[in-house]
Order: sequence, then structure tokens, then C-alpha cells
Amino acid sequence: MSADAQGRVPVSVIIAAHDEEAVIGRCLDALTPAVQGVPLQVIVSANGCSDATAEIARARGAQVVERPEPGKPGALNAAERVAVGFPRVYLDADIVPPAGALGALAAALRERPGVLATMPVRRVVTTGRTWPVRAYFRINQRLPVFRSGLFGRGLIVVSEAGRARFAEFPALTADDLFLDAQFAEAEKSEVAGVVVEVESPRTTADLVRRLVRVRRGNAEMRRAAETEGVAVRSADRWSWLRDVVRHDQRLAPAAVAYLAITLLAAVRARRSPSGDWGRDESTRTPGTEPQKAGPS
Repeated sequence: MSADAQGRVPVSVIIAAHDEEAVIGRCLDALTPAVQGVPLQVIVSANGCSDATAEIARARGAQVVERPEPGKPGALNAAERVAVGFPRVYLDADIVPPAGALGALAAALRERPGVLATMPVRRVVTTGRTWPVRAYFRINQRLPVFRSGLFGRGLIVVSEAGRARFAEFPALTADDLFLDAQFAEAEKSEVAGVVVEVESPRTTADLVRRLVRVRRGNAEMRRAAETEGVAVRSADRWSWLRDVVRHDQRLAPAAVAYLAITLLAAVRARRSPSGDWGRDESTRTPGTEPQKAGPS
């Protein structure tokens, strides 16, 4: 493994990027040892890009792996082959880690016995969104699953022992759900002092499309669980009522929107179980890049 001048092995940061020129610059600007407090190997795995993603990454000193075909699992595996350090950081190109975030998440792996994966607190940005989108996330952000699951944050840090749990990322869309399935609840830890901002879809239609894609990815993951023995957490369809609304009935109006949007996405996913796996482009247009989030 490569080491810095002080003999420290770098933390390897892997970013699978497909046409991310609108957002990846801000992400990479935050990925320096001076900002994050640890030596870093930053790998951008540019897959099927038709824009300047790779050029922007190189200009900021990232190690770039280019693949002509799109596909996140293949991009992650290509980056793994050149990664030299641990822990491993899996980062989405539209997430801007706050100062010291990666150092804090890596330290938590060392300091918390039995923990193999750490993640930041998720703060969903809903400013300027339609009322149904804001209402949906008033419920969604309070669901217990988003305090214990690795998914939905765009930033996951895995120890060397944790990474040894699997060989390669399988050809599944829900890579964060796959990572989550590798670890028991006690082996994952949310680090309260680290907060990342995740941009919500800008319109209700954008949100429904995103949820349809999420449902397709979850269904794909569960089929893999049945055929390949991949463990996956079961869906808790009543958590919104039992764990959220029951404890704060003022959220009832938001719950109506949450339930309606959830049911609509479920119906559309069943009617079209396969199709466009594209991401939500509404958060990747100029002027909508996520902002840095500071300590909570």
C-alpha cells in the first residue's frame, strides 16, 4: 500500500461517476487531506461519460479510471482494483463531505468495538420544493431505518474487515442496499457529529420517478436474496405510522401526502417492473448543486 510522507496509509475514496460534470467539482474540492484530516487516495471511476467528468476530476488531482460502458457496479469494481488504502469510502459525486467528515468516520471505525461500517447523519434539503415533496420528507426523515441503514446518504465508510465480507459488487442497482446487507445492526454506526446534505427531488413527479427506481432496485436486491443467498433487510411498510405519526399527530397532513406518493410509486413500479434506471436529474442541473453541511 502507498503511504504519505508520515508513513500513513491513505483512505481510499471511490466515486462512481456517470456524467457528473455539474456536481463533481464541489465534491472533489472537499476531498483534500487538509480539509478531511486524513491522507486520501481519491478515485473517480468515470463510466459511460459523454461530458467533462473525467477532465474535471483529473484537473483536481483525482485518479481517474475510465470505462466506456455505463454501470455503477462495474465502475465500483474497476476502482477497487486500483484502491490501495483502508478504510474504503463510497461517495456519490453529488455529496459534499463537510470538513473533517472522513477523518471522523474513519476514527469511529477504530474507536467503536465491533463496528465495520460508519455513515453520517442525513439531512434532506427540501427548500424550494413543492409542498408534497416537503411533506413526504417530513415523514421520511423521521423513519428509524434512516438512522441505522447505510443507504440514502451517498457516503459510506467501510473498514478493511468489513470490505472482506464480499468479493465484488454484484450487478445490482441498489449498491448501498447491498452494502447495508453485509452488516448486522451492531456493526453499523451513525456518527452524530458528521452531517451531509442530500438534495431532494425538485418536483412531485421527480420524487415519484425516484421512488419507482428505488422500488425496482429493492425488488432486484430481494430477488438476489432468494436466488443467491444475499441477506437483505425486510421492508417495514407501517413504520411511518407506528414510529412517526403516532408519536407526533401534527404530522398527519404530511402523512397523507407521504402515503399517497408511496402508493403511487408502488403501483407504477408494479406496472413497469423494468425500464429506465436513470437517476434524478432535477438535482444535477446548474444551480442545484448540494451545499456543504457542517457539524450538527
